[in-house]
Amino acid sequence: MKKGNKPAKVEILANTSFEETRIAIMEDGRLSELSWERRGSQNLVGNVYKAVVENVLPGISSAFVNIGYEKNAYLYISDVLGGDKEPIDRLLKKNEEIMVQVVKEAIGTKGMKVAMDITLPGRYLVLTPKQSFVGISKNIPEGEKRDKLNAIMSKLAPKYLTEMGCIVRTEAEDATEDELEKELKFLNRTWDSICKRYQESRSPSLVHKDMDLVMQVARDIFSEDTAIYLLDNKEDFDNVQDFVTKISPDLSEKVKLYTAKTPIFTAFNVEAKIEDIRKTKLNLPNGGTIIIQEAESLCAIDVNTGKFTGSKSQEETVTHTNIEAAQEVAHQLRLRNIGGIIVIDFIDMKKASNRQKVVEALADAVQRDRAKIRILPITRLGLVEMTRERKRESTASLLSEECPECRGSGRVLSAESMRIKIQREIKNLTLGRPGGNLRVVLHPILAERIKQKQEVIERNVHRNLKIQSDPQMTWEDYRLVLE
Repeated sequence: MKKGNKPAKVEILANTSFEETRIAIMEDGRLSELSWERRGSQNLVGNVYKAVVENVLPGISSAFVNIGYEKNAYLYISDVLGGDKEPIDRLLKKNEEIMVQVVKEAIGTKGMKVAMDITLPGRYLVLTPKQSFVGISKNIPEGEKRDKLNAIMSKLAPKYLTEMGCIVRTEAEDATEDELEKELKFLNRTWDSICKRYQESRSPSLVHKDMDLVMQVARDIFSEDTAIYLLDNKEDFDNVQDFVTKISPDLSEKVKLYTAKTPIFTAFNVEAKIEDIRKTKLNLPNGGTIIIQEAESLCAIDVNTGKFTGSKSQEETVTHTNIEAAQEVAHQLRLRNIGGIIVIDFIDMKKASNRQKVVEALADAVQRDRAKIRILPITRLGLVEMTRERKRESTASLLSEECPECRGSGRVLSAESMRIKIQREIKNLTLGRPGGNLRVVLHPILAERIKQKQEVIERNVHRNLKIQSDPQMTWEDYRLVLE
C-alpha cells in the first residue's frame, strides 16, 4: 500500500453474513476504504478463462471474446500478446481459443475487460508467466534492502523463472530468501495447474478462480503496518489465520476473531458511515462544501465556500477551502471507489502559486490510495482533471439503483410545476366548462403544498376542488376524479 508522509494506524474489519462479505479499512479510526463481495453476484477480477474469440474489430483495434457469460468480454489490442506492432486481425482470428484474465468488471453498460497477459499475485511476488522481465516495486527505495532483493532474485530467477517474469512487491521489503523461494514454488505450481486445466477444458470455461475477498485482503493489504485484522466469521478467521501463519507467522497474532454481541460494523461506527456514501453534498470542517455527481464513466466534483468566510483575504480563504476540499475529495474517491475520469471544479484562485498548492495537496492526499492515479495541472478556471484506476463498480452504484420517480435525474417536478400541470389537465378534461366538483388524489406532502394554492386553482378552472392525500402515490403521480 502506498504511504503518505505520516504513517497511519491501520485496522481491517471483516463482516461476513449469509448474503455478503464487507471489508472496512480504518486509518487512525476513520473509515478510508470499503470492499464488497456478494453471494448473488460474481466477482470476476483475477479469474482466468479459456475463451473463444467471437468478433475481431480492426476499426477499433479490439476483439470481443466469450468467457461463458451472457455478455462477451472486451479485449483491446494493448492487452493482446504481441499486440504492439501487428494489427489485431493478424493476431486474433474468429473462433480462436485463447487464455484471458479479467482485469475489470462490467460497469454500467460496459462489459468486462480482459487481458492475455496473465498475472498471479502472491503476498511477496507477482508471477507474470507471459513476460520475462524481473523487477522490484518502485516503492522499495534504493539501498541495502533493494540490493538484497536484487541479489535474491538473481539467484532464484534461473531456477524458477524460465521464460517467465516476476515483480517483487512492496511487502517483500523484509522477506527472506526462503520465503521468496517458497512463494515462487507455490506460484509456479498454480501456473502449471492453470495450464493443465486449460489443455483439458472445453471453451469457454473457468480455469482459475482468484481468492475470495477476505483472503485477498490478507494477501494484498494485511502487513506489519496493520494493527489488527478483525473478523466476525469463524470460518474466515480460521482460513486467514492458517494462510498468515504459513506465509508471515509474525503477523498471526494480529488476526483476531470478533465475538461481541454488537455487530462489528456497528461497534466501530462503520454502518453509519456507509449510509453517508449516498450523499451528494458533503460539508467540510470549516463550512465549505463539495458536491459529488457520478456518471457512468465520469465524475464531476464541485467545491463551494459555503459558510466559510475566513479572517483574512478572499484569496487566502478560497485557497484554504480548496486545500481542505482536495483532502476530502481524495478520501471520498477512495472510500466510494470512484474511478475513471474525474473533474474537480475548485474555486477560482488568482495566484498560480496558490493553484499549485491545491494540486500538491491533492497529490499528497492520494498517496495512501492503492489505485493508480494520474493528476493533470490545474487550469486558470480552477479545474483539475484526473484519472483513477477502476476495476469494479463504485460503492454508490453497488448500493443503489436508478430512482423510479426521478428516472435517474436526481430531481422531480417542483410542487409549482405539478400544480400547473394538474391545472392544465383539469381544463383539458372539462373542456373549460365551469361548474361541478372535482377530487384530486396526490402524494401526502404534495397535497399539503397544493392546498395552499387551492383558491387559485379553483378560480382558474371554475370548479370546486377537493384535495385528498394517498401515501401509496408517488410524487409525480396523481388521479383526477369528476364528482
